[in-house]
Amino acid sequence: MLNVKKAIKKRGMTSLEVASKLGVTPESLSRSINGNPSLDTLQKIADAIGVSVVDLFDRTEITASCPHCGGAIKIGIEKA
Repeated sequence: MLNVKKAIKKRGMTSLEVASKLGVTPESLSRSINGNPSLDTLQKIADAIGVSVVDLFDRTEITASCPHCGGAIKIGIEKA
């Protein structure tokens, strides 16, 4: 699960500081965080707070559904 707010707080920053680093309004950052951000947006946020994209997620394993058979697919995330 995506948890950018938790990652920002863990780094001792505020959403206002991150928005400023990104050159966007706090409202725009909030929409990105609460919406369905692209990988490019997640990378920009991660760079702004000094973490990897993986650190923006709560879990290291995500379950998705196969588009062909509907079966569960587990996707693991490993830190390098």
